[in-house]
Amino acid sequence: MRHFLKSAIVSSLSLAAIGVAAIQPALAENRVYVPIRLTPGQEIRDSLTDRDIPTGQGGFARDYLVVLQAGDQIAIDLVSDVFDPMVVLMTQDGNKIGENDDGPDGTPNSLLFMRITKTGEYIIRVQSFGETAGGPFRLMVERLQKVKS
Repeated sequence: MRHFLKSAIVSSLSLAAIGVAAIQPALAENRVYVPIRLTPGQEIRDSLTDRDIPTGQGGFARDYLVVLQAGDQIAIDLVSDVFDPMVVLMTQDGNKIGENDDGPDGTPNSLLFMRITKTGEYIIRVQSFGETAGGPFRLMVERLQKVKS
């Protein structure tokens, strides 16, 4: 009887371990998409990795969520010394409303100016241009102020 009980316990533990091992990849595949919250004026220092969103072009992307007001004029500045960064501004449902690959200073860094027409939550997507894997970057979103005369 003892031998049977010992075998039953070992078998049960083995099945439990196999079950946990099978569940882990399934849980990893079902990660919930949650963009990282960003406040205008806040500087983000982060890094693109192969754990981010695959772009389908060999690179990766990371999303940030920002609340903007109708009438806001914003500048999105994205800088990296390691990869060619590209910034995309999208509505929450994924409609692209602006993008920039290379800034006006002749570098591969990105600088996007936008006027917001509708109050709401927007996605700022940081991605690598082309097939570069990524690396460290700096992201800054600023609300531009009117110049008083």
